Amino acid sequence: MSEAIQTTELTESRRTKSITERIGYWLSVAVTFILAALWAIPVVWAFIASTRPAADPIGRGDVWFSHALTLENYQTAWSLAPFNLYYGTTILVVVTILAVQFVTITLAGFAFAHYRFAGKRWLFFFVLLQMMIPTTALLAPNFATIRALGLYDNRLAIAIPYFGSAFGTFLMRQAFLEVPRDLVDAGIIDGCRWWQLLRHVYLPPSIPTLIAFGLSSASWHWNEFLWPLIVTSSETSRPLTAGLVRFTQLGEIGARWSLLTAATLMVAAPLFIMFLIFQRRFIQSFLHSGIK
Repeated sequence: MSEAIQTTELTESRRTKSITERIGYWLSVAVTFILAALWAIPVVWAFIASTRPAADPIGRGDVWFSHALTLENYQTAWSLAPFNLYYGTTILVVVTILAVQFVTITLAGFAFAHYRFAGKRWLFFFVLLQMMIPTTALLAPNFATIRALGLYDNRLAIAIPYFGSAFGTFLMRQAFLEVPRDLVDAGIIDGCRWWQLLRHVYLPPSIPTLIAFGLSSASWHWNEFLWPLIVTSSETSRPLTAGLVRFTQLGEIGARWSLLTAATLMVAAPLFIMFLIFQRRFIQSFLHSGIK
């Protein structure tokens, strides 16, 4: 009799646990859906606004839809700005920054993880201290340096301040510290030089971290606005984000929102398409690198 009661209680407990797990699952799904919808609202509004006729004002009560929708704003926005130059400049700047950063953060992370030298902890502390300094606080000294070097209104001026990355150095150091010391010692015993250790021992297991940093860095510098706007003045040197400024000055009373949103979506489209194509690879890289 007691065994039957225990069996019944165990069955009811499992049933209750199963119901609780289902409720928790669907609750998490609902919360995720709501958050996704909230994040998607600005993008959806931008797309709808970009399909409204340029002469159709956006007023209270008719923010979302209009009597007529058109895709002419995209063609008009492309003709009003040299987007071919903007895209070329942006791609060149992003690729240049990534190429230099991959070298600097890899070497710096290797030095902090592999070598022992006097003042290493303090030097690493000062590297991390750069992450606590607001970017806007460095605009004036960086601009003065660019003017002193004679690089104003040059594509290189956009990239130079980002050639080193404290965040990337920290990530690579942590990734290199996870490499088993036995592998490193085995390489040293086999006579590997420092670049051979870096190439064959440290880098292979740290590739996901390097990819994750590259994705975040490329996204950040593709969308960078304030610094390129300050150090450039001509169309041949300005990237996509700085080129959007001209769309805020088209109307007599300010921006023409249909053209501005169309141009903005044209700027964001490459990153969005790339994320959709390589979504699984993106997520796997961030998971393996430990970036939350």
